[in-house]
Amino acid sequence: MPPRPPKFQPDAWLATVALVAICVISLGNVIVRYATDASFAFTEEFSVFCLVVLTFAGAAVAARHNQHIRIELIEHYLPHWARKGVFVLQWLGGVTVLGIMTWYGSTFALQEYQWESLSPGLGFPNWIYVMWLPLLSVAIIFRMTQNLVDRLRGKDDPETIHES
Repeated sequence: MPPRPPKFQPDAWLATVALVAICVISLGNVIVRYATDASFAFTEEFSVFCLVVLTFAGAAVAARHNQHIRIELIEHYLPHWARKGVFVLQWLGGVTVLGIMTWYGSTFALQEYQWESLSPGLGFPNWIYVMWLPLLSVAIIFRMTQNLVDRLRGKDDPETIHES
């Protein structure tokens, strides 16, 4: 089997950068704490932000590769035409939840911008942290839609690992 060229996925790169940032920030804080008996004030605020970005970007990658938790037993025993209906119902459920998150997240980010709220630790504008919620929710919806189209066409991702 010939080697496949690497895929460029911005959400996968974003998740990787967020994970590396968490590791570097945490390691730096531990080293400084043991060396000087003081810690950096910004580490918790940035680590939580990076963790949220990592979670949502990783969810987008999982949505694209059909690796989210779901009950596959029902899918395996349904006829082909009914299986497509289940795929659409799964997609509709995800899009509904993420659409609500996008709506309320963007409303919240806009309010944080209008009220000029500042973060408690460093005093940065809160909307910088909050705007990632609706943006990455839309990214997950986009990846779920790509996955739905592939599943309706009968394409299986060779990278998908099923434990069942």
